[in-house]
Amino acid sequence: MRVLITAASRHGSTWDIARAIADALISEGIEVAVLPVNDVAEVTGFDAVIVGSAIYQGRWLAPARDLVARFAADLTRRPVWLFSSGPLGWPPRSGQGPVDVDELIAVSGAFSHQVFGGCLDRTRLSLPERSMVAALRVRDRDDRDWSAIADWSKSIAEHLRDLGETGAG
Repeated sequence: MRVLITAASRHGSTWDIARAIADALISEGIEVAVLPVNDVAEVTGFDAVIVGSAIYQGRWLAPARDLVARFAADLTRRPVWLFSSGPLGWPPRSGQGPVDVDELIAVSGAFSHQVFGGCLDRTRLSLPERSMVAALRVRDRDDRDWSAIADWSKSIAEHLRDLGETGAG
């Protein structure tokens, strides 16, 4: 079983989640390739795909949305999971998930979508972003729940093992 894990990350926090998912799957004996969405040329060489994106202004980043649209036909032929990161404050308030998630699930045929808390680290922000954060008086924080990420990853590994045993996909 070979799994592609790809993510769109503006400042690296979502990419950190993708790496944690990869580490969890590797520890479960699953072969993974981890690529930024802009580096994915095809998905046909993979048995399953996990796609993630940071949430900005209530939506996935354009490169991740474009990847799902570009490979929609191929994605529906294999197991797919989606994840988002970005809301600060945990658990997220109602409506903090991406507004485009239902469409992304429908287009990709994803089994599920999971929202993980976000991270705000001023050292990773551009000057305009730092100014906006200062004006809003938002403090640096990391709301990523690493044990929840590991648990979700392990549930994917179990699902993949079950699919391998039944020969379904």
